[in-house]
Amino acid sequence: MTTTTPQVNPVLRTPPAAPAAAVAHFSASLAFHADVSDVAAVLAGGGDPGFVLLDSRSTASWDQGHVPGAIHLPTALIPEQAEQLLDKAVPVVTYCWGPGCNGATRAALALAQLGFQVKEMLGGFEYWVREGFPYETWEGPARQAPDTLTAPAEAADCGC
Repeated sequence: MTTTTPQVNPVLRTPPAAPAAAVAHFSASLAFHADVSDVAAVLAGGGDPGFVLLDSRSTASWDQGHVPGAIHLPTALIPEQAEQLLDKAVPVVTYCWGPGCNGATRAALALAQLGFQVKEMLGGFEYWVREGFPYETWEGPARQAPDTLTAPAEAADCGC
């Protein structure tokens, strides 16, 4: 006699969280993270964005390319310089290279330990460039066409 093993749905092997737990989780996630497109839209709007954007990478990385208007403060220098450069009353949004790098997370942690309100910009500099937003290099302003795998080709935003 042959028995078959029932197929386990890998998506539902662990069932989804209860709605109340999901609300708590996703609300918390939004309290800790900002989207590249949202940051770009606020900065493009002019005026006071209500936050400071902080690039936590090395000077060589900053020179290679950075978001216009960002403050450069490498993570290792945060403990000794953050309180002279930043106002604790103004939220800070950190970024590093991209999703494969946790430098922005380490910078956000260092700032939070000093008493700053902080969020991390998901996608980092990589997705800033891939979504077609302008950036600056040591040679001057630059911009690439949006990568249609990360941003809509014809629309101003993704609608999400």
